Amino acid sequence: MRRGLHIITGLGVGGAERQLRALLRRIPFPCDVVTLTNPGPVARDLRADGIRVTHLGMRGNRDMSALPRLTRLIRDGRYDIVHTHLYRACVYGRLAARLAGVRAVVATEHSLGERRIEGRPLTQGTRALYLASERLGSATVAVSAAVAGRLRAWGVPPGRIHVVPNGIEAARFHYDPAARAAVRERLGVPPGTVVVAGVGRLVPGKGFATLVRALAALPPDAWLVLAGDGPEREALLALARRLGVADRMVVTGEWPDVPGLLSAADVFVSPSTEETFGLAVLEALAAGLPVLHVSCPAVDELPRQEAPGARRVGAGAAELARALRTELGLGVRRLPVPAAVHRYDIDHAADRLLTVYAGVSRR
Repeated sequence: MRRGLHIITGLGVGGAERQLRALLRRIPFPCDVVTLTNPGPVARDLRADGIRVTHLGMRGNRDMSALPRLTRLIRDGRYDIVHTHLYRACVYGRLAARLAGVRAVVATEHSLGERRIEGRPLTQGTRALYLASERLGSATVAVSAAVAGRLRAWGVPPGRIHVVPNGIEAARFHYDPAARAAVRERLGVPPGTVVVAGVGRLVPGKGFATLVRALAALPPDAWLVLAGDGPEREALLALARRLGVADRMVVTGEWPDVPGLLSAADVFVSPSTEETFGLAVLEALAAGLPVLHVSCPAVDELPRQEAPGARRVGAGAAELARALRTELGLGVRRLPVPAAVHRYDIDHAADRLLTVYAGVSRR
């Protein structure tokens, strides 16, 4: 293997984007990256790592002018393997790779839920286009057994599906008292405040409105910090104002320093009803935080004793509020890093991905 190209829909601060950067640090051959849209903070980080990043400047889902430009870029780069990430990049990238003559084409399915894909409702058209483009690839990587099951139910041949769970750089998330103090000061959190944190794109499928409603049932010394951005931002802020909790809720926007934020937090909540992996939950566990989650295949697919600090709760605001009050009643504390975090070490993920690459290259 001489050269690889990774194509991704955007490079904002998200789980798939951060996962790509972590993997590229471990792939033992040169790789370039193309982002169809939004050359955000992760693009800057990749360039700092010495990786060439090209912004294709795609104007929307139906900007067909992107296809010939992407095809030329792949052909001119003489890449041995093309790896696509996220829905739009998979649809356009697999076709462009085939048109450019590349036969080793891998796609990672990061965010396929039962009813949503990447936070958007699934439609018959979305599914049909996905399946048509999937046939142009060599292999599809699922980040969890749950995602693999959904792909099989859609009709993707089982022999084309490879489960490669996301990986975590656990050492990056170790608790840091200095970072805790600095981030709390930056966020304007008063001394003695208990911080409940959530991380993710602000879209309806992530369930953050439920978390805001739960905040209204917590003591006044509890604050909520949501690290992320997205189309639901203003609706969440308006909900907080209606519930009278806007003065103790912070929405950070895109927040690259996730380790610092987790050091500043006291409890982590993942209220999404349809997670496809749950990388943020693992990062919170690596930081020693108690975690409440509604859905998290990364933890739910393991024996209970491997993640004792994570507790599954129902999707309703009342149940979430009760669980949070129980956690807050135990006091501010840091927990030992559980076995689940070490199971999903990023080096293991990279090794499994390289095995997929070797298989499709031989074929």
